[in-house]
Amino acid sequence: MIDIHSHILPKMDDGAGDIQESIEMARKAVDQGISHIIATPHYNKGIYENDKQKVVNEAAKLNQVLDELEIRLKVWPGQEIRISDELSDDYDNNEIMGLNGSQYILLELPSNHVPRYTERLIYDLQLKRLTPIIAHPERNLEIIKNPHLLKEMIWKGAYSQITAGSITGKFGWRTKRFSKYLVQSGLSHFIASDAHNVGNRGFQLREAYKLIEKNFGPEIVDAFIENAENVLYGMKVKEFLFD
Repeated sequence: MIDIHSHILPKMDDGAGDIQESIEMARKAVDQGISHIIATPHYNKGIYENDKQKVVNEAAKLNQVLDELEIRLKVWPGQEIRISDELSDDYDNNEIMGLNGSQYILLELPSNHVPRYTERLIYDLQLKRLTPIIAHPERNLEIIKNPHLLKEMIWKGAYSQITAGSITGKFGWRTKRFSKYLVQSGLSHFIASDAHNVGNRGFQLREAYKLIEKNFGPEIVDAFIENAENVLYGMKVKEFLFD
């Protein structure tokens, strides 16, 4: 499996606190059946200054450690980018990047609302041949109240990614129920761990896929798995709807 959203790089954000925790996370990822993982430390100016080159460098360092320990996990660089008015300029200044350098760019909304400039930002990014992926919309309070906001983003070319723990109930039954709705409505295109540690914010990717298979069938799981691979290699994402 491929995980497109994780906080496995050490000492960069609220994820792995040191290299030992990164190693423990890598072992847990392998136990889950994950072979490739995109490291997506937060990029949020004034809080987490994780620019493109820093992420590339730290991912390379972690890969070297994992190779030496013979842990069969490949780490690729990316970012989870908090949306802002400056985001388009940051891309032009080579501070932010797509997932593994692809056209797919992982965006994080505030947890309680959708900024009014979001639609314009998605359009501006598309003009730069970038495709936004909205991270964990199922945990955004305004989208929960008004799913049409997410529908509009997707209609205009964005994709969305649900956190595995939302599927399993880690974030409560309301989030679990809304996540199920997003899958059934064809409003999500990826499942990813958003793993921060090996404790309360672990991977749960395998468990999430099992629940999706139980509720929606193996073909939907296959589509999610294929889409993660497509992002890693910069290929076209599959959209799927239920009858």
